[in-house]
Amino acid sequence: MRIIDHFISGGTGTATGARTHQVWNPSTGEVQAQVALGDKALLDRAVENAKKVQPQWAQTNPQRRARVMFRYKELIEANMEELARLLSSEHGKVIDDAKGDIQRGLEVIEYACGIPAVQMGQYTGGAGPGIDVYSMRQPLGIGAGITPFNFPAMIPMWMFGMAISAGNAFILKPSERDPSVPVRLAELFLEAGAPEGLLQVVHGDKEMVDAILDHPDIAGVSFVGSSDIAHYVYQRGVAAGKRVQAMGGAKNHGIVMPDADLDQVVNDLTGAAFGSAGERCMALPVVVPVGEDTAERLREKLIPAIRALRVGVSSDPDAHYGPVVTPEHKQRVEHWIDTAEQEGAEIVIDGRGFSLQGHENGFYVGPTLIDRVTPQMKSYQEEIFGPVLQIVRANDFEEAVRLPSEHQYGNGVAIFTRNGHAAREFAARVNVGMVGINVPIPVPVSYHSFGGWKRSAFGDTNQYGTEGLKFWTKVKTVTQRWPDGSPTGENAFVIPTMG
Repeated sequence: MRIIDHFISGGTGTATGARTHQVWNPSTGEVQAQVALGDKALLDRAVENAKKVQPQWAQTNPQRRARVMFRYKELIEANMEELARLLSSEHGKVIDDAKGDIQRGLEVIEYACGIPAVQMGQYTGGAGPGIDVYSMRQPLGIGAGITPFNFPAMIPMWMFGMAISAGNAFILKPSERDPSVPVRLAELFLEAGAPEGLLQVVHGDKEMVDAILDHPDIAGVSFVGSSDIAHYVYQRGVAAGKRVQAMGGAKNHGIVMPDADLDQVVNDLTGAAFGSAGERCMALPVVVPVGEDTAERLREKLIPAIRALRVGVSSDPDAHYGPVVTPEHKQRVEHWIDTAEQEGAEIVIDGRGFSLQGHENGFYVGPTLIDRVTPQMKSYQEEIFGPVLQIVRANDFEEAVRLPSEHQYGNGVAIFTRNGHAAREFAARVNVGMVGINVPIPVPVSYHSFGGWKRSAFGDTNQYGTEGLKFWTKVKTVTQRWPDGSPTGENAFVIPTMG
């Protein structure tokens, strides 16, 4: 059985101990590898390696750091097909979705290529008599990232792209469910010219997470995962004196106004709700039609569109989405469909028990549409994270604003309308961190930033963009005075000359 190893100081072959975790092929239901699980001793080795290389990297001028990022960008593009197939084989998302995963991470690497301008400080001449004030952004030192299974390329690049370009060393602890792509990303970074030990990958479970959160030499931790664990990571990391950003779960709503283009809405919903098998924190699993007439017209158009979706193996170029990541996750998604039914919701299209011919052991869930869902239902309140779309009917615009605003999660929301006033009013009032107007998955571009509100995010700094730079750096402000002196006196200030 293949063992997926850690990537420590530029090489593998460092697996220690007997603990491993299964890595599935979700399309076939077979175990394809075992990933080595590390411990505190392994993390200590990684930190020591990082401590050796980080000071020199921080002193490397930003142009040279940017050149490494440029070469890295080129290598990612050159290896896109290999990375996408590797990602699909462990996660289950179809090749096009896998390429999208990589591309969205690559856009942050592109932004990091501009670090000489992005990391510039500020200067005020003549702030007082003979006094100048300037500030500079300096790296924290050693950063760590704890990333989820659903975007094994994008989210790591969100984190280490900004952290490393700003002068930090970085230790990545990816999900043990699909660990191969993060290791390959680290290998390519070394090939791009980064020094050994600058980017390292350690695999593990809660034992490794706790070791990262407790380690005195790790200055900052970035996390993406479920809200309960995000809260835990935030509390424990902050208690240990670290800077922490912890992104949690989501239950994103799509508000459909009576004047919306329903054909476009249906097209957007099928992609946003079912793409990548719904395993996205920015998926759109709740649609809120405003008014009964809107709800009935939307439902009538959704049913044939959802029935037409093709579920297939991750390598099927005609499949709209593939399997979910593990057998446990398949059971979890189907449990939530069961719960919705028990709560009195109407299962319009039922994806439970879906079987793909020739791949009967794969972890497939068919596309599911649930109507007559109410805010009191547990299946509405919690994140399902699968190919399930729920319809929650709103009587009017005010109720449509209130539903996402009062939900425990506040990651993303979208409104579909032709009315500019309604869209503007909604965007200003809704209590959610990222808003789309006729955009179903409002993930900001790389030079803005990503972050939700409420139980979708803990900490006060977002991912990537200028917010990412702020997180991975600290500000030093210098106030200087060079007093005038007599040209001939003992305190004279003499400008050196070339002699």
